[in-house]
Amino acid sequence: MAFDKMELRDIEVWDGNHAAAQALRQCQVDVVPAYPITPSTPIVEGYAKFKSDNYVEGEFVMVESEHAAMSGCIGASAAGGRVATATSSQGLALMVETLYQAAGMRLPIILNIVNRALAAPLNVNGDHSDMYLCRDSGWIQFDAFSPQEAYDLNMIAFKVSEDHDVRMPSIINQDGFLTSHTAQGVHTLKDDVAFNFVGTFKPMNDMLDFEHPVTHGVQTEEDWHFEHKARQHNDMMSVVPGKIDQAFADFEKLTGRKYNKVECYDMDDAELAIVCMGTSVETVREVVTELREKGLKVGVVGLRIVRPFPFFEIGEALKNVKAVAALDRSAPGGAAGMLFNEIAGSLFNTDTKMLLSGYIYGLGGRDLTKTHIVDLYNELQANADAGKVLTKQQQFIGVRGPKLAYL
Repeated sequence: MAFDKMELRDIEVWDGNHAAAQALRQCQVDVVPAYPITPSTPIVEGYAKFKSDNYVEGEFVMVESEHAAMSGCIGASAAGGRVATATSSQGLALMVETLYQAAGMRLPIILNIVNRALAAPLNVNGDHSDMYLCRDSGWIQFDAFSPQEAYDLNMIAFKVSEDHDVRMPSIINQDGFLTSHTAQGVHTLKDDVAFNFVGTFKPMNDMLDFEHPVTHGVQTEEDWHFEHKARQHNDMMSVVPGKIDQAFADFEKLTGRKYNKVECYDMDDAELAIVCMGTSVETVREVVTELREKGLKVGVVGLRIVRPFPFFEIGEALKNVKAVAALDRSAPGGAAGMLFNEIAGSLFNTDTKMLLSGYIYGLGGRDLTKTHIVDLYNELQANADAGKVLTKQQQFIGVRGPKLAYL
């Protein structure tokens, strides 16, 4: 069946959802099983429109739930197809069981998660609760700070996941509404250029290769379960990072757009730093630029890769900093935030004397303002001057009522 090419301008005005849908179209996904949920619906809705307008050759499958959507992805991927879908929040919570199936079966599925708060209370706005929910499910996780990155990282994710040395599923996170529904200029690729970067899908161990029969979804118990999971984790930690670096390098050669597992801004001589993810990185960058003009040595570190966690790159980025704030946009539910814990683990066996503080912010879509960030750098400066963390190590930014602090 022939399909039509789409003529794109060099720069299109797209929001993050449309950018992701366009990337799926250009990658010519074979099967997109989908069930809608705010704020990710326009990704699969957009792909369905491309299908009806004959811009894609693949199949769009409407299912009865998010659990069924990922189940459909698993079946289609195991059968030898290029597969993708999208979800958010409660939909992801329903899908989580099947995420472990996809990862354990080494299926290179692509999942766009438009990050949104988890109920209760019910909230449709963005925070990173759903990202944190599935962080240890065995999926590679990318983080987009803008619509441009949502577009680019989808193509990079296909290239990494479908590598036969990897064969792991990937998630591309983007902030609900702040990225997904905010239109910006996006530098595009021609259809053929984008597809050629990703390449033709080459199945491996697919169920429809009757000359080489395989079994999927086996039961192992204590005899082999440990070996399977150990190999899966080993490949995630030792194989995937190099493949991501190579895909980033190939993409930079093609487009001039450079990505790193850890994105550092004004960190060469920084004494104070904030580590965060998503659209917050761009907000903090603006404040850093303004404070630098006043002579303050401040910087920001953004995580491009959430899993496998870039322990060594984080350690290198922060080794000379006096005080650091880890910003977690998810309620930790009885622990320090994920970023706080991961950064602490990265630095524990190093010689750094850096002071680390954890901050919870932006839950349910609450704004992180430039004033908040200026105040935060002032707190870090006070910690650095005192040589110790002057307040509790876990605090809340922008919450109403009495000042909350723990640990």
